[in-house]
Amino acid sequence: MASFLLLTACVSVIQSVSTVSSIISVSNDRRSAGEVLDDQTITLRLFTWSSKDLILNNAHLNFMVYNKTVLITGKVATPKIRIYASKQAQLQIPKISQIFNEIKLGPSNGLLSRAKDSTITIQIEFLFQNQEVFHPTHVQVMTENQVVYLMGAVTKREAEMAAKTAAKAKGVYKVIKLFDYIKTRPKDEIERDRLNTLKNKQKSKLKVEKII
Repeated sequence: MASFLLLTACVSVIQSVSTVSSIISVSNDRRSAGEVLDDQTITLRLFTWSSKDLILNNAHLNFMVYNKTVLITGKVATPKIRIYASKQAQLQIPKISQIFNEIKLGPSNGLLSRAKDSTITIQIEFLFQNQEVFHPTHVQVMTENQVVYLMGAVTKREAEMAAKTAAKAKGVYKVIKLFDYIKTRPKDEIERDRLNTLKNKQKSKLKVEKII
């Protein structure tokens, strides 16, 4: 129950990040259940810290975490604050393995800009549902100022399809891939997909027989 509440809290604070696939299906995720929970915990702690840090009072920051790798996006007023945010994030959570600092200088994005970013993210996640190269839960999406960031553990073929699909969404300026690359799909995943295909064929066959 505590784990469920933690995951729900994380989802509620994230803006312009995965929406359709943010309710993670652990059975389809390429991380273990423990790794998924670790990433969600890191995300929650980063949002909590950044909202309370007085130095970041006028900053707008977003975080996306995959396998303890953290992407930070948003807007801050000075280069010093940009560096500070990245260093402090690591100090807050030592278990973070890597940080991609994509924070830009300038005033915080307005509500209209954030709404556009959220719309782009939603578009992309629906587009991910309509392709058969990768499972939608394998790729996380964040949109910041019309720039789309993609994270996950994928093959090169899956990465290219994800980037190509994301670029089709209306309003996308650029797509940046921050993937962990794997050589091949996990064997258990291939077997699970094979069994699901067989089940679907059997269901279709039964429906046809009922109609006849």
